Amino acid sequence: MSNHNADIDAFSNTYDWLTDAVRGLDVSALTWKPGPGKWSATEVLVHLADHLIVVSFRIREILSGSRVRLPAFSQDPWVEGQYGNEAEVSDVLEGFRSLVAYNARLLHRLSPADWEKEAINAKGDRVTLADVVRGFAAHAKHHLGQIDRIKAAEAAASGPETSATAREGA
Repeated sequence: MSNHNADIDAFSNTYDWLTDAVRGLDVSALTWKPGPGKWSATEVLVHLADHLIVVSFRIREILSGSRVRLPAFSQDPWVEGQYGNEAEVSDVLEGFRSLVAYNARLLHRLSPADWEKEAINAKGDRVTLADVVRGFAAHAKHHLGQIDRIKAAEAAASGPETSATAREGA
């Protein structure tokens, strides 16, 4: 058991944060986009699932002692290429939940020294495993704000009677 329980808790809580952010939204609200080139709430979830896949790989590369630069990914083409806005939110969240839980179990097994193992990220900066785990939770929080902005913009565009907020009963 490591002394990084707060990092693991934040990492694990990302699933609950995302579930809470979209609870009560219907398909129309989940797939609504604030404008051309902007993501829907569903696409934000797809992006975060993609990011979690990449973070899972990065964690394992760091733990393996690999000297290969950690991968980046092209978020917009990934979301677009897999028709992210057509994804079932329940499927995206279930996959996300499973991968978070699997990684959390790994993280609980690590020693304090494992958390300090380093690699070079795609930008050329040195990062520790702790940085990667904390960074993912911070990234998810950033996108929670994006989902909130999408919901607010959808509510404003739809009017008070038909907005997602009204459908949620808020």
